[in-house]
Amino acid sequence: MNNSYKHSLSTNSKITQISVNRCFDGEQHYYSHESSSTKTPMTFSIYMPDEALAGRRCPAILYLSGLTCNADNVTHKAHFQQKCSELGIIFIAPDTSPRSSEGSDSNEVPNDERYFVGQGASYYVDATQAPWSKNFNMQSYIVDELYDLLRSEFPIHSIGVTGHSMGGHGALLLGFKFPGKFVSVSALSPVCAASESAWGQAAYTEYFGDDKSRWAQADAAQMIEKSGQQYASILVDQGAADNFLAEGQLQTAKLQRACDKANQPLTLRYQAGHDHSYYFIQTVINDHIEHHWRMAQMS
Repeated sequence: MNNSYKHSLSTNSKITQISVNRCFDGEQHYYSHESSSTKTPMTFSIYMPDEALAGRRCPAILYLSGLTCNADNVTHKAHFQQKCSELGIIFIAPDTSPRSSEGSDSNEVPNDERYFVGQGASYYVDATQAPWSKNFNMQSYIVDELYDLLRSEFPIHSIGVTGHSMGGHGALLLGFKFPGKFVSVSALSPVCAASESAWGQAAYTEYFGDDKSRWAQADAAQMIEKSGQQYASILVDQGAADNFLAEGQLQTAKLQRACDKANQPLTLRYQAGHDHSYYFIQTVINDHIEHHWRMAQMS
């Protein structure tokens, strides 16, 4: 194991290095830490190009994963490392939700047999209903705790946010809810109107109860329409053969309408023949990395 960057962490660092592997002109790292937001251990992966390893401040992309995923999915399957190495971009992938510790009481963190509600879900919101409100505070975790931790521990110049499916929803929602945090936004196959999809309605009933005002605050399309233009451009790719699009879970047309009403420039591309899988993500991920790189140069 090459621990080259481990010794550059601050002496009072709150994160623990799990692993590091050389990959192209950089290193793929994993870290863990105790989260005050979720009250659980949390993990994240971070790709560090050589420029960052040498201490140079680099633009970063925060990638929010989809339902049932953790940091491994995008880190192992999306093949982003080569492009990030070429452009000198840091790539960060946190987990999708708090989780019960291995070997612990299964009731430590609430769960649900529905994959779009329990551990592995979260929609990157702060739940207000018990029992979810104790641990499912992923909005606070991402935009406050993890954001500050990353800025303090790594040589980050700026942060853009992207994500896939539920994580695409998170990227759009948090990007427009907290535009001061991010210099760029993109999404892949995003859930665009969670409060109007069966997945989101099931989750929000658990997280927020019947308070529809909280549902609206956790809906990406509604947040974009409310916030107005925040970015020079946002990029969204959607597989035209995506079964979840056909089933009405993604509501992509509502994203287009929201951006039109907000005067928010949007490049929305329907990719013929592509589905919801990581094969699709591999196909378009380089375009998203380049989008965030260009936006970072303007910041």
